[in-house]
Amino acid sequence: MQSIPVDTARLGVLRCAITPEAKISNFETQEVKKDRDGNTIYTVAVMVRQDGRRISVIEIAVAGEPKGIEEGQILKVTGLTAFAWAMGDRHGISFRADAITPVHGTPTPAKAGGA
Repeated sequence: MQSIPVDTARLGVLRCAITPEAKISNFETQEVKKDRDGNTIYTVAVMVRQDGRRISVIEIAVAGEPKGIEEGQILKVTGLTAFAWAMGDRHGISFRADAITPVHGTPTPAKAGGA
């Protein structure tokens, strides 16, 4: 599988859509996916919006739990790589990053129901 480096500077603002969740490798046993070093793989749903374009949501896998990430928060994604995959008649692009960190000092949108 070929990896394709992604220039995150060209993606525009990256915001957390869904906070980090452990990736499940076997839904029957609820086994959590691990990397070669035994670190749990997490996925973060990230909203991508380039200037004047529609919002896309991509799921990015990262080893180890990203800390301090909240929905709506602007994120910094380091070492983003895309991988094309195919299984039978299914195909797609998956994303992996070296790290996902919150950009501190950026406001997060108010949550519904507000307080």
